[in-house]
Amino acid sequence: MNDLKNRTKDFAFECWKLCKEFPKSREYDAWVRQLIRSSSSVGANYRAACRAKSDKDFINKLKIVEEEVDESMFWLEMLKRTEVRKQETIQKLWEEGNELLAIAVSSIKTVRKRLNQSKP
Repeated sequence: MNDLKNRTKDFAFECWKLCKEFPKSREYDAWVRQLIRSSSSVGANYRAACRAKSDKDFINKLKIVEEEVDESMFWLEMLKRTEVRKQETIQKLWEEGNELLAIAVSSIKTVRKRLNQSKP
């Protein structure tokens, strides 16, 4: 659990560091702000999921994590199309996002399966 908390926090921080490198312009500003917002939300909502009051609450919070990781990946893809110099960093962040997405989806499936098995 702590490993994933740290990974989601690191993902947000590394996205923030990347965003600092983009030119300060109207064109980049919207995408950079969106990436910072969505990547930060991944870690914040994962922490909330860890404090869930029930399995259903956990699933709901993890669904938000899933959506925010996917959105972060979208903004990374958009920035990758525009910026030749940062391709490697963007790709590494995209791959980490993809792994975090897979973990979230797998966790949701596992908890849903457990809930379905416990029904009479």
